[in-house]
Amino acid sequence: MVVGIVRLSLRLPENHSLKGKRRVLKALIGRVSAHFNVAISETDLHDVWQRSEIGISVVGNSQPVINSILDKVLDFIDRTCLVEVIESDIEIVHLGK
Repeated sequence: MVVGIVRLSLRLPENHSLKGKRRVLKALIGRVSAHFNVAISETDLHDVWQRSEIGISVVGNSQPVINSILDKVLDFIDRTCLVEVIESDIEIVHLGK
């Protein structure tokens, strides 16, 4: 089993309140969830207006498949233009016999 994990540091430049931040993140998370079979959630910076951190994970049986899925998810997030990706950390974990 192979697990792919991504941590994204995001900037929400047009945002001016926590309510607005929640609206943008809810839309982003909903779009990603609708297009890809991944787990996605806000993981840090909950009380900061223009910054956020989200985590994304996916499980599969081969590293090339996991890499491909994560690349597509990151490209999709970039194309939404809802947020600016400041930093991304990807980790691939092999769990096996």
